Amino acid sequence: MKPVKVGLLGLGTVGTGVVRIVEGHQEDLQSQVGSAIVIEKILVQNKSKQRAISIDPSKLTEDPWDVIRDPEIDVVVEVMGGIGDTKAYILEALARGKHVVTANKDLMALHGPEIIATATENKCDVLYEASVAGGIPIIRTLIEGFSSDRITKIMGIVNGTTNFILTKMSQEGASYDAVLKEAQELGYAEADPTSDVEGLDAARKMTILSTLGFRANVALEDVSVQGISSVSQEDIAYAKRLGYEVKLLGIAERQDDLISVSVQPTMVKLSHPIASVNGVFNAVYVHGEAVGETMFYGAGAGELPTATSIVADLVAVVKNLKLGVNGKQGVISYKEKKLKTDEQISSKYFLLLNVADRAGVLARITQVFAEHEVSLQSVLQQPNPHNPEAEIIVITHDANKAAMNQVLKAFQSLDVIREVKSVYRVEG
Repeated sequence: MKPVKVGLLGLGTVGTGVVRIVEGHQEDLQSQVGSAIVIEKILVQNKSKQRAISIDPSKLTEDPWDVIRDPEIDVVVEVMGGIGDTKAYILEALARGKHVVTANKDLMALHGPEIIATATENKCDVLYEASVAGGIPIIRTLIEGFSSDRITKIMGIVNGTTNFILTKMSQEGASYDAVLKEAQELGYAEADPTSDVEGLDAARKMTILSTLGFRANVALEDVSVQGISSVSQEDIAYAKRLGYEVKLLGIAERQDDLISVSVQPTMVKLSHPIASVNGVFNAVYVHGEAVGETMFYGAGAGELPTATSIVADLVAVVKNLKLGVNGKQGVISYKEKKLKTDEQISSKYFLLLNVADRAGVLARITQVFAEHEVSLQSVLQQPNPHNPEAEIIVITHDANKAAMNQVLKAFQSLDVIREVKSVYRVEG
């Protein structure tokens, strides 16, 4: 079989990793696919820039159309990021019969159905394993490994920056602001960290995972999103005292074909394996009706972990070429999307309340819960030397989101409650 020629859009950290693996693992790759894989052209911003790897200058271009319109290129690997122009490049590549491998979570979360439909129409592959959880092969697992099962829940730590911040806050007692600054200095967080810390990055990834897991076109606007910027050291200290860790979780659930997807800081029981995932690592927990509980753990970002997933997709494309089945394995979202209402979304909740320190307060608080049919698992009063009032911790049994919202609304006008300091979902 003649060499398969690849056009690479982007030569940053991940693009450099792709070159390293393709060139360094050539013997292994050839033994798997039966032909050489050659990087033919590479899009860069500046051809004269000094680079960490040696590249033939004749392969470099600053014009993306040199890659897209080259008739010799079989596969376009996109690692440049962005949405608008990048989408145009990918759609044009597919229209020209080129297969696409991308690590672009933003693009696939917003325009995945259109891109996959275009690929199928042109008998091309679009693979995007690296768009979620870096080196963890979770997308292929959802598509192939769970093809005979019915997934009921996907729950994951899918953003390494926020997990690094929450881990440091938990293990070292550091403040959110101090750890965020450290994450920026280490390169884990951007100068503008909004996408990470406010949950937007995780929401895009959960859009992709829930679409694949539930076979329905879940849109980004279907995801309820809350970030970690309001998580305090006090919240984490209380969580640890009660046997929980605070994690930013993406949670997608399906029951009777009704779906809910959210990203939110969550108190996770220490006995749950996801509670022990620390630092910049990612993990995705998947529950299937037949297989039960499974969990996938590994590096969620970085040059070589992400590049490994990209090159694995590249190998899959070449194998499909040999079999003549390109464009026939796109996941079809054949189920109608039916979203749960707030009355149908249920979980346990943790509440930290600052209340007046006098007789009868607890009775009035529990009465509000009872009026909205929210039953309580535990109620604790914790001394706080920094607070002259009293602090009460409440953990509920499973309660629907609408009822909890009504409870919180009622608390606003209850004179014995000075402040609802924290509210978290509880898992495990």
